[in-house]
Amino acid sequence: MAELPDFVSIREVGPRDGLQNEEPIPTDAKVRLLDALSGTGVQRIEAVSFVHPKAIPQMADADEVWQRATRADGVRYSALVPNTRGAQRALAAGFTEIEVVVSASDTHNRRNVNRSTEESLDDIAELIDLLHGAGARAEVIVATSFGCPYEGDVDPQRVAGIVDRVVRDGADRVAFGDTTGMGTPRRVRELVTAVRDRNAHIPVLLHFHNTRGTALANLLTALELGVTEFDASVGGLGGCPYAPGASGNLATEEAVHMLHDMGIDTGIDLDALIEAAELAEELVGKKLPSGVLRAGPRTRLTPLPAS
Repeated sequence: MAELPDFVSIREVGPRDGLQNEEPIPTDAKVRLLDALSGTGVQRIEAVSFVHPKAIPQMADADEVWQRATRADGVRYSALVPNTRGAQRALAAGFTEIEVVVSASDTHNRRNVNRSTEESLDDIAELIDLLHGAGARAEVIVATSFGCPYEGDVDPQRVAGIVDRVVRDGADRVAFGDTTGMGTPRRVRELVTAVRDRNAHIPVLLHFHNTRGTALANLLTALELGVTEFDASVGGLGGCPYAPGASGNLATEEAVHMLHDMGIDTGIDLDALIEAAELAEELVGKKLPSGVLRAGPRTRLTPLPAS
């Protein structure tokens, strides 16, 4: 087995990606969850998205949530934006880390934003200039990186070509979304290899869904490839919009539980994280997919005996 990292950075995406796929909850509840997560030791949180309320009503109160949230020292907060108007709102709110999304699949991109992938990349180039001009960093998230619900397989070289373009346009980092949980260890290995062969210097983050039960296996594969940055959602909050009823995001506490048992630090207090997941269940009013919420052990893991 390849040498594994000593530390992994997790970006908690429950407040945005998670809640965006649930029934809308009150602003007070969103602030409570965001504040609880800020106290877990997680170093990065995707807090809100600045989108039109008719498109995503779950994020209609993004400005108020962010204004009322308690900012924890040492936590880097980011926001997702779909366009120039969203970027302007995020900058006005004080965000300096901003994410934009494009789909590797042309069909998926057209279904989402009614334009081709290439047209979205042209828009993103302008957004990157806008963000840099305001002193913010731009992360480009490539959705459907591991497969598309409409087109099926997505060629890793197509994804790598998109990375070529956004790196050339000035993106500070890239992330790869497993939009419907089609990712497998093979696909992870092929994608990461294709991207690094062409842009070894660009920081890479992976976002796994667990719709088909492969998220932790994909995480381990990525660790073996040297990837150290991942998205995860408290409680497995959220889901796959194209697979109703299926579990969606990798649960943060499941990832942390496994990583800590492997001797890999995350800086996160697992007990505090589980309390936040229990709060998330209460706030959304349903049981969440995470197995760690209902099964021990928690923080006090018993190391395996040396062989």
